[in-house]
Amino acid sequence: MARTFDIETPHGRLAAREAGPDGGIPLLLLQRFRGTMDDWDPAFIKELSVDRRVIWFDSAGIGRSEGVVPDTITGMAAVAASVIDALGYQAVDLLGWSLGGVVAQQLALDAPHLVRRLIVAGSSPGTITDGQQPHPKVPQVMTRPANDIDDFLFLFYPETESAVAAGRTSLTRIAEQPGRGPVVTAEAFMAQIKAISSWQGVLHRASELRLPMLVANGARDVILPAYRSFVLSQQACDAKLVLYPDAGHAFLFQEADDFAAQIDRFLA
Repeated sequence: MARTFDIETPHGRLAAREAGPDGGIPLLLLQRFRGTMDDWDPAFIKELSVDRRVIWFDSAGIGRSEGVVPDTITGMAAVAASVIDALGYQAVDLLGWSLGGVVAQQLALDAPHLVRRLIVAGSSPGTITDGQQPHPKVPQVMTRPANDIDDFLFLFYPETESAVAAGRTSLTRIAEQPGRGPVVTAEAFMAQIKAISSWQGVLHRASELRLPMLVANGARDVILPAYRSFVLSQQACDAKLVLYPDAGHAFLFQEADDFAAQIDRFLA
């Protein structure tokens, strides 16, 4: 059963949630663009937390949390670092999805002593001009004032019968969670956009990512194409790449059982 609690940090009081047995090194989750801690698929959380403590939170200015959304990726990484410090952990395992994967890479560079192992899911090491590019409709759909189920299906899942069915099931599980908190505000949304657009990426520093890394994506991701995951896995010192063939940006929910098993083996 997940427990919701508050964390006092220099960035304000942040809302957090945890599940799974205590003890050992916890797995800290960093959320996607415009996502809150209510936007993790509970089925994925259940799989992750069978044998370990899993912690996820609303960053500063997001959802239930106080504070102001940083307008730089470095600032977002500093918020995550303050959460680790406030919880009293010397180090954590880190899983970042999408924007969270960007923040996770930055945190691993800025505070390597805080991250034991790094999982980068559906993300990117920065702008890559060669290879497949995002679908041209992505900016328009992502920046709508509110996204409906059709938007999420386009952004997160391929247009195959099995993927769409899995997407609808996952989106229903997420939407039906009781007591959902506030959505991301327009102000927070703009700060996230500014942070993403001004980020220099990590490719020029990828050799400094010396920790074990698991890089994963859906092969048909229209937001951050899988080629970017491949490039990151080639540039980092100790990275394993996993791609899911009939899956997109939300492969981690579509293939929750398999990806959780990959994570178990990686963290062991």
